Amino acid sequence: MTKEIAERLVALCRQGNFEAAQKELYAADAVNIEPYATATFAKETKGLDAILEKGSRFGAMIEQVHSIAVSDPLVAGSWFACAMKLELTLKGHGRMTLDELCTYEVKDGKIISEQFTSRFPI
Repeated sequence: MTKEIAERLVALCRQGNFEAAQKELYAADAVNIEPYATATFAKETKGLDAILEKGSRFGAMIEQVHSIAVSDPLVAGSWFACAMKLELTLKGHGRMTLDELCTYEVKDGKIISEQFTSRFPI
C-alpha cells in the first residue's frame, strides 16, 4: 500500500498537482513538519484543512514556476521519501531554488505525516 501511495504522490507532484495529491492521499488529521518556523510559516501544521490553507498561501506567493523535479520514491515499511526540487520566482523575492528531502508516513491507506528538510529563504 505504501508503495502505491508513494508512486501516486510522486506522479501528482511531478505534474504540479500538489493540492490534488493532498486531497486524495492525506488523512484528515495529517501533520506537516517544516525544518523550522519562518516569519511566513509555522514549524508544524496539523490537519488537512490547515495544510491545504498553507498550500494556498504558498501558491499565492508564487509568481512563476520554472520547473519541478521529483525523484522516484524510496519506500521502507510505512515510510517513503523523495527529493523535490522547485525552481520558482516568488513575488518580491525573485527567482530561487527550493531543494528538499520529503519524508512521509502512511497509516490505514493515507499519508499521516509529511516532513520537509530544506532551507526555505522566507
